[in-house]
Amino acid sequence: MTTNPPGPSAGYQRSLLSFLRTEVGGASLLLAATVIALIWANSPWASSYVDLWSTELRLGIGSFAIEYDLGHWVNDGLMVLFFFVVGLEVRRELVFGDLRNPRVAAVPALAALGGMLVPAALYVAINAGGPGAHGWGIVMATDIAFVLGAMALLGSRVSAGTRLFLLTLAIVDDIGAIAVIAIFYSSSVEVAWLGVAAAILVVTVFLIRFGDARRPHGWGWPFYLVTGLALWIATVQSGVHPTIAGVAMGLIVVVRPRADGAGGLGTPDAPTPSERFQAAVHPWSSFVVIPLFALANAGVALGDGVLSRALTSPVTIGVVVGLVVGKLLGVALFSLGAVRFRIGLLPPGMRRRHAFGAGGLAGIGFTVSLFVADLAFEDALLRDEAKIGVLIASVIAVTLGSLLFSRARSRDDAE
Repeated sequence: MTTNPPGPSAGYQRSLLSFLRTEVGGASLLLAATVIALIWANSPWASSYVDLWSTELRLGIGSFAIEYDLGHWVNDGLMVLFFFVVGLEVRRELVFGDLRNPRVAAVPALAALGGMLVPAALYVAINAGGPGAHGWGIVMATDIAFVLGAMALLGSRVSAGTRLFLLTLAIVDDIGAIAVIAIFYSSSVEVAWLGVAAAILVVTVFLIRFGDARRPHGWGWPFYLVTGLALWIATVQSGVHPTIAGVAMGLIVVVRPRADGAGGLGTPDAPTPSERFQAAVHPWSSFVVIPLFALANAGVALGDGVLSRALTSPVTIGVVVGLVVGKLLGVALFSLGAVRFRIGLLPPGMRRRHAFGAGGLAGIGFTVSLFVADLAFEDALLRDEAKIGVLIASVIAVTLGSLLFSRARSRDDAE
């Protein structure tokens, strides 16, 4: 019988608890930034909102420069930090967490798969042949910050096992979203620059693998900053969406302890590079980058008939149906099917009825959904319709998930 390799359980638990606290805290700022963006975009000062995020900013030397408006600098630049944290979390879960054990991870992983496929299928069914058909990726995402925030508000109505299920589901969902962005929502690829990006990544992995052990404290942040910036520039020029550079860097950061101590500091409890970066970067991602992203992207002007048109738009309807109905059905049916066919087991404390509440909350797509909406549509009207759908769906998903968990708790108490 095989067993999983031992890991630094104390360090893993420390990182996981820190990750959860930061995500829950960041959810309140994310919500506040969303409300501010909506009020600002629909106020007498709405033009200043548009002007701010349309301001051009050019960074470079001589003829070699990258020029974006501020909105794109947030989406294509600062969001790299968010995806870097996602990469760190995925790598840690693959090495030390539930994702390292296929049988334990099978049920939430299949639930995540159902929560991506069923919503996308419903969206396509509603928008097939129309101008909004390319937006199917919008409904595949689950916002981990808002989901964790909602679970914190629900308290004991969500069991520890269900929290673990939803956390694992959200992480697998992030992996799926990253793949979708890289494959389907990147512009035309420049093969030469893609080769440069691949070469940078290979050299970085080599230096980490053979150079980290020869340094007293391992590679420090300047090494990762320089190599990460080079990789980001190469991906920008290649046409692959640059946030993939953040994910790639997060996946290759050293996560296992060294023989001379977890962080190469000579003590078993010293943090690994992954833990150090998680502690340093995650607060910036949750408390600065994500609120700025919401401020730059959630400001949809609802006047001049925009809201009334959106409510009858196939794009808006597809997003709402996909996130609310599709996530609920996909997560619940795929997870219960996995249990029924003995592919895996639900975590301790999670009952089958809880899968429906989990599916309800998983419909909070928000951050990545807004991100994909910006990538999917060049037409501003379609983007706004999609964003309105994401906002409506997120409110419904929070309400629906809360009601389903409350009902499940009542049945648990009755038994």
